[in-house]
Amino acid sequence: MDELRLQKIKEIEQLREKGINPYPYRFEITHKLAEIRGEFDAKLASGEKDENAHLSTAGRVMAIRYHGKSIFFVIQDSTDRLQCYMNISVGDGAFKIFKEHVKVGDFVGVKGFPFRSHTGELSIFAASYEILSKAIRTLPEKWHGLTDKEKIYRQRYIDTIVNKNSFKRFKTRYRIIQMIRDFMNAEEFIEVETPILQFVTGGATAKPFVTHLNVFNLDMYLKIAHELYLKRYVVGGFDGVYEIGKCFRNEGVSYKHNPEFTMLECYKAYADYNDMMVLTEKLITHIIEEVKGTTKITYQGREIDFSRPWKRVKMRDYIKEHLNVDILDDPDEKLLKVLKDHGTLPEIMERGHYIEKLWDLVEDTIVNPTFLMDHPVDISPLAKRHREDPRLTERFEVIVLGNELANAFSELNDPIDQRKRFEAQAALRQAGDEEAQMMDFDFLRALEYGMPPTGGLGIGIDRLVMLATDAPTIKEVIAYPLVRPEKFTSEGLELEEDEEEK
Repeated sequence: MDELRLQKIKEIEQLREKGINPYPYRFEITHKLAEIRGEFDAKLASGEKDENAHLSTAGRVMAIRYHGKSIFFVIQDSTDRLQCYMNISVGDGAFKIFKEHVKVGDFVGVKGFPFRSHTGELSIFAASYEILSKAIRTLPEKWHGLTDKEKIYRQRYIDTIVNKNSFKRFKTRYRIIQMIRDFMNAEEFIEVETPILQFVTGGATAKPFVTHLNVFNLDMYLKIAHELYLKRYVVGGFDGVYEIGKCFRNEGVSYKHNPEFTMLECYKAYADYNDMMVLTEKLITHIIEEVKGTTKITYQGREIDFSRPWKRVKMRDYIKEHLNVDILDDPDEKLLKVLKDHGTLPEIMERGHYIEKLWDLVEDTIVNPTFLMDHPVDISPLAKRHREDPRLTERFEVIVLGNELANAFSELNDPIDQRKRFEAQAALRQAGDEEAQMMDFDFLRALEYGMPPTGGLGIGIDRLVMLATDAPTIKEVIAYPLVRPEKFTSEGLELEEDEEEK
């Protein structure tokens, strides 16, 4: 690698000595490669050309083949790959410079006209070319065969150059985000922003990242959810708001968890969790159908049917059916015995944590998208009490293949009840539960000014993209997921000795 890099650096100096800038400022493009294919693929038969079509395009050189006084090379842009053909007609000097100095990985601009080769391949006849960027590093020839996923995640820029499926997956991700924005805007929600740095963080049960604000000499937190500030918007008079943005939770890494992730959260005044079920079904089904062309998809070899309406089950009933324990009426001892019988116990020995662990034992039995409804108050500090049973809340989660995809409430807008719930969470924090929610006095003050009945919804964008692109892990749909840092030497790259957390 060192020798190849030094050779390429010398080539850059040689080009400069010949009066050629290997890094020019711009190049005029008239056609993307996909546009050329779309316009001329059906027009030209084998051996035909269209010299009246003037093309100016550019891309990264992905392959070069020399044949006497002819050069065939393939360029790639963000839309397609296309073969180019050059011969001595570009001029002896230009032909020689290309042959000596243009390598796979370099960017070139090409001007010419389209033709179809005698073998039937649509191509560009390069009447002229320009070197646009010399690559010092050589693209790996066997990138597709790499089993070192950590290297792929660290160097995603190479992965998306050489791996069409990876590039397509990320284009699909950003298309999905745009589709969500279009959908929410059409539903008359307003896109807003909330702070990432917060003095008090909340909206979810999670351990936050801590940072320090020098100007006030105070610790702050990276937000774990958008929720509490979005509700402040509703208090302030916004009837429908949403945010698509990053959240941060100082937790483990797994196939479905990354400490930095992307969430959609939305809140609608004068709505409840029944309204949010309709919205959730409509949005997710729309995304799946637009991306996949059907509501019945295959994910990692398993069929999932997103057709509406989705099944609805109550948490209490589902756990009782599968584990023969009642999370409302049975005493703590009964819940604890069932957990012990299954060889699992929570870190915090408290009823809410028992209930969450019991759910963990049965969630994998759900395959198709299902609304898991009516969670106990013990595990839902921000949800409104159920109108028929005050021991429950009006909350649902969307479960697909045993994983949570969405979470929603009839939002708690009673400031007195909310204060009591926060106090209970504060007691858990005092007992050592680092994931329990903090007492947010400003949010309580906001509620005391009055918040209308409100429905709220959160959807994990990364997990939705996993389903839509058949990605086995969350790292496959986050361009630069969290991996252990590298140690750089003068040239080589060494990983730290510790293994990445699996």
